[in-house]
Amino acid sequence: MIDLAGRGKAVLAVVLEEHGGPDVLRLREVPDPTIGPEEVLVEIVSTAVNRADLLQRMGLYPGPPTEFEIPGLEFAGRVLAVGDRVVERGVGDVVMAITNGGAYAEKIAIHERLTMRVPDHLPLDVAGAFPETFITAWDALVVQGGLTSGRWALVHAGASGVGTSAIQIAKSIGARIIVTASAGKHHVCESLGADVVVDYTTEDFVDAVKKATGGAGVDVVLDVIGGEYVARNVASLRTGGRVIQVGLMAGGSVEFDVGSLLMRRAAIIGTTLRARPLEEKIMVTRRFSAEMLALVDSGVLAPVIDSRYPLADIADAHRRMESNANAGKLVIEVAPV
Repeated sequence: MIDLAGRGKAVLAVVLEEHGGPDVLRLREVPDPTIGPEEVLVEIVSTAVNRADLLQRMGLYPGPPTEFEIPGLEFAGRVLAVGDRVVERGVGDVVMAITNGGAYAEKIAIHERLTMRVPDHLPLDVAGAFPETFITAWDALVVQGGLTSGRWALVHAGASGVGTSAIQIAKSIGARIIVTASAGKHHVCESLGADVVVDYTTEDFVDAVKKATGGAGVDVVLDVIGGEYVARNVASLRTGGRVIQVGLMAGGSVEFDVGSLLMRRAAIIGTTLRARPLEEKIMVTRRFSAEMLALVDSGVLAPVIDSRYPLADIADAHRRMESNANAGKLVIEVAPV
């Protein structure tokens, strides 16, 4: 716990001055962000911990080159100021967004077209846990994976932030979904509507896929694991299927028979949100906003919240995710609603 008393009006942020374990996450004062002509200044109310934040903290996933290395890939809050050429946002608007970094802070500057309105149905103090995993899952399954009504998806780490988002998205478009998760987290996946939940510690997900699909295989696999899952993911595909690789929790170096792709006329597609150019991020954000935010207003989509932490306890949130104890998102409370 970090003592925040008597710090004055300076902007507070979690700054990485070195890389390592959770204890390197330190709160310190940084200059108030300045905005460009097409940017907005947002007072952050909530953010969330993502697996990429852990990797950045350990020095394995560099953030953008900035004066201060501040993690945090998503946030929600209130617009405090707007640039001279901003046309879609105004002071007082409540918005949420994905970002390259910098969301572990009280304020952030961001291009206005990266922001989405926070739906009325989504409380601002949890909205900061929505953008990253929902856009990631939607982009992987629907945009790049081609998932549509009636088709099958296989999603690993079904109780993670991406996994719980993927289940909701798949069911909202009428697709069917198989997920892997440890036995203690099956109830979370089942409550969201997963058609099949596989205990990866005791069951073979390839066999489960074949049984569920009548031997045909799934249309798309969303994988955050990598490692020895790669070959088994391909074995789970139907002809013409796709594996969308969005993470490498088990490592990226693996022996793999490329011929298995040829026989299925299949593809493995690697993707991240963070590394994309601004224009691509704007495009995916605006398409997601147009196609999916109405489902938040209607209560169909919502982040699954595992637990909440004040910004001062960010290290504890990292420890929980690092131990794989969470089912759903770890919300970081930055400011009062």
